[in-house]
Amino acid sequence: MMSNVEIAKPFVVATRDILQTMASMTVEAGAPYVKQSMVANGDVSALVGVTGDKKGTIAVSFSKACAVALVKALLGEDIQDLMQDVQDAVGEFTNMVSGQARASLAAKGLTLHGSTPTVVMGTNHILRHTATGPVVVIPFTSSAGSFTVEFCFE
Repeated sequence: MMSNVEIAKPFVVATRDILQTMASMTVEAGAPYVKQSMVANGDVSALVGVTGDKKGTIAVSFSKACAVALVKALLGEDIQDLMQDVQDAVGEFTNMVSGQARASLAAKGLTLHGSTPTVVMGTNHILRHTATGPVVVIPFTSSAGSFTVEFCFE
């Protein structure tokens, strides 16, 4: 049985790799912690449902400033439709992180299948994880702002 710390490591690596490769952004991961609230840590979040050896959810939450900077870095151009571009970019980023982390976990014997991301926006929005286990949060900082990657499996 893999510990939450072992599960968290592939999410840190995937997040760093994807942001460096796709957006030329450098990020630093903070110490993971167990979340005590359902309120999102940012203004825009994407959730991916997970089934397989474990069931649960993976979520990424960005501050508004960081989400906009991510979109600009990914698109390399001016944003035409801010709301739509932010939703699409955060959903796609979450999908990429989830996919790379799940592939790494599969190589270690933990098979997980992900759903299409659902994007939620707004100040103090709620993230409803489907599992009953602890929600593990990995905080990240970058020059563009802060964001978190979190997961909850049972």
